[in-house]
Amino acid sequence: MGQDRYSLRCRECRKDWGNIPQSICLDCLAPLEVHYDLDAVRESVTKDEIARRAANLWRYAELLPLPEKCNRSVPVGMTPLVDASRLGAQIGSRNLYVKNDAVCFPSLSFKDRVVAMALVQAREFGFEVVSCSSTGNLANAVAAQAARLGFKAWIFIPADLEVAKVLGTEVFGAKLTRIAGNYDQVNRLCSQIAEQFRWGFVNINLRPYYAEGSKTVGFEIAEQLGWRLPDNVVVPMAGGSLITKIRKAFNELVEIGFVEPKQVKFFGAQATGCSPISDAVKNNKEEIDPQKPKSIARSLAIGNPADGIYAARAIRSSGGWAEDVSDEEIVSGIELLAGTEGIFTETAGGVTVSCAQKLIAQGRIGAGEETVLCITGNGLKTTDVLVGRFAPEQAIEPKLAAFEKYMSETAAVAATATAGG
Repeated sequence: MGQDRYSLRCRECRKDWGNIPQSICLDCLAPLEVHYDLDAVRESVTKDEIARRAANLWRYAELLPLPEKCNRSVPVGMTPLVDASRLGAQIGSRNLYVKNDAVCFPSLSFKDRVVAMALVQAREFGFEVVSCSSTGNLANAVAAQAARLGFKAWIFIPADLEVAKVLGTEVFGAKLTRIAGNYDQVNRLCSQIAEQFRWGFVNINLRPYYAEGSKTVGFEIAEQLGWRLPDNVVVPMAGGSLITKIRKAFNELVEIGFVEPKQVKFFGAQATGCSPISDAVKNNKEEIDPQKPKSIARSLAIGNPADGIYAARAIRSSGGWAEDVSDEEIVSGIELLAGTEGIFTETAGGVTVSCAQKLIAQGRIGAGEETVLCITGNGLKTTDVLVGRFAPEQAIEPKLAAFEKYMSETAAVAATATAGG
C-alpha cells in the first residue's frame, strides 16, 4: 500500500494537490481533504483480514493516509461500544449505545486518533518539531505521542484552560505556551507561526491528514455493530470535523462494499455558550456566524469552527438536527452518564448526553431507533465543574455501632427527602 492510494483534493474545486503539508487550496482557498482510490481498496482488503489484525485503528490502514513504511507502535483506538440500556431508560431510548473514547490510549480522548495520523505525516515530511493550538485534549494527545515517538513539541493553549489538562500536557515534557485569549485567537497566532517556522502543526498544515483519524470512530462503530450502520449518531461539535469524518467513514464503507447502504441521521451537539454550528442548523443558514465562547465546555469552545459549514451541511443532508445545552444541563449529563453506565465523561460528553435527551424528547430521535452517542473525553480532565456538587461526608469512628448509627441516620434523611418530594 503506497502513497499513490491517497492524495489531497480540494473540497470545492476538486483540484488534486498530491501529498504536501498544506490544508488550503491555493486556487480557491477552500480546505483540502484526503481522497482515496477506493477501487484499489476494495481489491486489497477484506473484512475477515481486518478482523485478524490488532485491535487498534491501524487495522483500517487501507482507508487511512499512511505511507508504506511508518511507525504504527502507538496502539490507539478500538474503544468500547457500550450497550447503554440504563441510560436509555432515563432519556427515552430503547436502543442506545455509547462509543466510549474516554478510555482511548494514550491520553483519554478521541484526539489520540487524529494525532496518530498527523504524526505519521510529520515524520514523512521531515518535521522535527510538532505543535498545535488546543482547548486541552489535543494538547494532551500531541504531547504524549510526541514523547513516545521522539518529536519536540510546542503546545499553545488559552490561558484559562482546566488545570488537569494543563498538567496532562506538561507531564510529557512538551513546551507549553499560554495565550491571553480564546481558542480562535490562539489558532490565528499558530497559523502565523506555522508560516515562519518549519514545524508540523497537526491542526494547521497537517490538518487534512489529522482529520482522517476521526474516521476510525465511524469504522469502529460499524465493525462493532457487526458491519452495519446505526440509525442515528450524536456527536459533540467544536471545529466540526468529527461529525463530517464519521459520515465520510460510513460512506467509504458503503462504497467498498463492507456495509449495506443506509441513511444515517447525524445530530450535532454543542454548548449554548458556544453554538455557532447549532445556530446555523436551527436557522437554516449556510454561513457560520462566529461567537465569543462562554461555556464550561472548554473543549468545545471554538467560536469560529474551521469545518462548521461542512458539519452543518452533513447534518442537514442526513435528515438530522443540532441542539445545544446550558452549563447546568452539561453537568447533569455528566452525572447521568456516570450514574447509569459507570462512564465518567468530561464536559463535552455531558453536552452529548443532554443534547441527545433533548432530541429524543423533541421526537427527532425515535425511541426504538438504534442510536450511538459519541463520548469523546474523560471526566478526570474536567473535575473542576463538579466542585461543590457533592457535600463532604462526616467521618465516623471505626466501630460497628458507629456505622449502624450512620446507616440509620442516612435512611432517615432519605425518607424525609422522599416525603418532601
